[in-house]
Amino acid sequence: MKKADIVIIGAGIVGLAIATAVSKKGRTVIVVEKENSFGQGASSRNSEIIHSGIYYRQGSLKADLCIKGKNLIYSFCREQNIPFRKTGKLIVATDDSESEEIDGLFENGKANGVGDLRLLDKKEIKKIEPEVSGDSAIYSPSTGIVDTHQLMKRLQYLAENKGAVFAYGCEVRAIDKKPGLYNILVRDTDGEDLTLTTPIAINSAGIYSDTIASMAGIDIDKSGYRIHYSKGEYFKVTNKKAKLLNSLIYPAPKSTSLGIHTVIDLQGEVKLGPSARYADSIDYNVDPTHRDEFYESTKTFLPFLNKEDLAPDTAGIRAKIQREGEPEKDFVIKEESDKGLPGMINLIGIESPGFTSSLAIAKYVENML
Repeated sequence: MKKADIVIIGAGIVGLAIATAVSKKGRTVIVVEKENSFGQGASSRNSEIIHSGIYYRQGSLKADLCIKGKNLIYSFCREQNIPFRKTGKLIVATDDSESEEIDGLFENGKANGVGDLRLLDKKEIKKIEPEVSGDSAIYSPSTGIVDTHQLMKRLQYLAENKGAVFAYGCEVRAIDKKPGLYNILVRDTDGEDLTLTTPIAINSAGIYSDTIASMAGIDIDKSGYRIHYSKGEYFKVTNKKAKLLNSLIYPAPKSTSLGIHTVIDLQGEVKLGPSARYADSIDYNVDPTHRDEFYESTKTFLPFLNKEDLAPDTAGIRAKIQREGEPEKDFVIKEESDKGLPGMINLIGIESPGFTSSLAIAKYVENML
């Protein structure tokens, strides 16, 4: 049995950020991660995009923490020499109905406090992106991309320098609530069991966060904590046409997602995605027959692409707490005293913009402590 002041379950970008925020001299912080390294789930299978905060419902945690997180990540990357680039983003409308959607989105972004947005007409779109076709667009200059691996690696380094211990290859098997304490049973890769005893347990387990909450005795259906998998695939642009774009290009958003869009990395490579399909299991394979869907979804605003330019790339799983067809739900970041679990903090449904929000989420959790 090992005692800790805080146990954090999950070493994705959010768990790493929390570990960095809450670690300090004299406080024992242990981060438990079932994979053999950090960020092996959604944190390494996303678009590496720093979002501006346009899309999210006014007054929601997603809106507030995205905007705060965006500013924190840019500042952190400058201070820590983490590679990033403000690419800017165009959200493009190709017909009248999409233009109305764009206008509403523009007003929502302004209401959320995104103060640098501009509405563009067809000529202005062409000045920024000559190969993109659209009737109107929102231009978001504060949207950018970042090296996610270097960002996460740095967060781990800083947390370890403050005394945090990372236990990789260790899976949580059970959580037993005792007066003022949690006994967390952990099994390592050798099959050995260890019990961690702590007054504060932080559940940042991503797509497994509902499982952890259930282990602590929470009715995840009654609480609205059950995770529903939404799979997103990417297709890579395989030829020199990738060099025709400078910015991130998005369509007018769909009801279930932001729509299949372009993703640019720091090496200049371009891919399309992610798509959005609810799934019953975790599967990171990309179905090559979905190339038609990617082509059809983007050909109106990326007319220079042919179907043959696209090849299967990667896939990720979003941890959604709304079922298919239900309205978008906000992040759950909650201390569970009202459920008889004082000192347990659950982070559930931390999907997009969770990566952008990560440093702000960490501050939010630190304040809860």
